[in-house]
Amino acid sequence: MPELPEVETVRRGLNAHTCQQRICGGAVLLDRSLASPAHADEFIEGVQGQSIRTWHRRGKYLIAQLGEDDPCDRLRPTANGWLGVHLRMTGQLLWCHPDDPLQKHTRVRLFFEGDRELRFVDIRTFGRLWWVRPDISPERVITGLLSLGPEPFNPEFSTEYLIATLANRRKPIKTALLDQTIVAGAGNIYADESLFLSGIPPTRLCSQLTPEDIDRLRQQLIAVLEQAIEAGGTTLRDFRDVKGINGNYGGMAWVYNRKGQPCRQCDTPIERIKLGGRSSHFCPRCQPDPKTP
Repeated sequence: MPELPEVETVRRGLNAHTCQQRICGGAVLLDRSLASPAHADEFIEGVQGQSIRTWHRRGKYLIAQLGEDDPCDRLRPTANGWLGVHLRMTGQLLWCHPDDPLQKHTRVRLFFEGDRELRFVDIRTFGRLWWVRPDISPERVITGLLSLGPEPFNPEFSTEYLIATLANRRKPIKTALLDQTIVAGAGNIYADESLFLSGIPPTRLCSQLTPEDIDRLRQQLIAVLEQAIEAGGTTLRDFRDVKGINGNYGGMAWVYNRKGQPCRQCDTPIERIKLGGRSSHFCPRCQPDPKTP
């Protein structure tokens, strides 16, 4: 599933290519790709004639503010509604020419003036799109936004916040990092990476972490997310940016997807375990479990 760096990479690409571009039509090729409204005609009618003002990211959600960027009308930024996207496991947003060969798993097409189009491609069909009417806030329709914790780059994601949030939680820290109510946007890849850089095993219980552990982990999570954004995210199978280009972080990963390969710090083979139904990669020497003799 695309995580914060991948979604942020897509957001930046969308802002570079689609802003101030007017949607002149569209086609829904798979109805269940629409979360709201459920009817394709209503969705297309809602976005048609609107321009992309700007794209925002909240956690793993992408939200486009619709409407002309009128410098004389700064008081009505939501006057023309919103377009929301969640890529889920395999979703892609690709900026194409209409005559480019149609990707096999294209689910939604949005046609823009200037002979361009935005295609939503999704192999597993878990991704979703929303059109939100101008008189409704996005959170009332895209309800997953309501439960998100603070963004890693937001001042609210402080060491004090994390200490208070993790205190007395008897769950593995890896599981907590994947909880979007605790921190928005973190996922399997960058949880593994930040735990390695912090020297904390994924199985360590939250209640066993010291304030120093938590502060170090917070700093490393922010640092690894920043590095991954600069690398354009990680492509393991399906992730592409809006131009169809792979992310480059995977080639520099410390532990993620490197089972059996030597640790980049100590040459110990990287191990993988299942934790809460998800794979966790770690170095047993650099991330020692205090219970292990």
